[in-house]
Amino acid sequence: MSELSLRTSAIPVTDPEAGLRMTEIFYSLQGEALTSGLPTIFVRLTGCPLRCVYCDTEYAFSGGERQSLETIMATIGSYPCKRVCITGGEPLAQPNAIELIKRLLADDYEISLETAGALSVQNVPPAVSKVMDLKTPSSGESAKNLWSNLDYLTQHDQLKFVIMNRADYDWAKAKLFEYKLDKLVGTVWFSPMFNVAENDSSPDVPELARELAEWMLADALPVRFQLQLHKIIWADAKGK
Repeated sequence: MSELSLRTSAIPVTDPEAGLRMTEIFYSLQGEALTSGLPTIFVRLTGCPLRCVYCDTEYAFSGGERQSLETIMATIGSYPCKRVCITGGEPLAQPNAIELIKRLLADDYEISLETAGALSVQNVPPAVSKVMDLKTPSSGESAKNLWSNLDYLTQHDQLKFVIMNRADYDWAKAKLFEYKLDKLVGTVWFSPMFNVAENDSSPDVPELARELAEWMLADALPVRFQLQLHKIIWADAKGK
């Protein structure tokens, strides 16, 4: 499959037998959002329509392996955990991700869905905690934010802004107040851009993180500061 096909997803939602193109399934600690620190099974789908400048999972843009939903469910079931994070890439670029979610819910899994917010979340079951990343200007992809997605968010869901500089912070703060995001969802996260090398096992907290903390304190924003726990522990190692 070409990269263009992966970015637009040619797998029909009406054909669950087509399965999903998978990059990896692994068991680790959740590194961000409300379940941070909890053992979690990660299901990383292949393909993404965005190309954010800070992306730390570019290896999931292409390649991967087509697997049946039965095979994916069996792999998930082999781990001693009932908590699943569906991520990518952009998982909603493959419509059969919704079918996988429904099967997991039927088996009593607790599910979070990490999505970039550029594709509709309308069909995501309400039992799933959507963790939506609203793209800031420095990401290079803010024009692709699908603002109508806000209509489908509840207190069960979360929003995240990755902050790269003061301009991103001011933009995110403006959107927070414009859309009353802290009232719309259960939690809004401001997260400093934090990519580290795989051979750096104990990265220093970047200066940007300290600056972001000071900006949030000065403005007393109703949002939560977030560092990605898995990067502090394992840097950018795959499967962690």
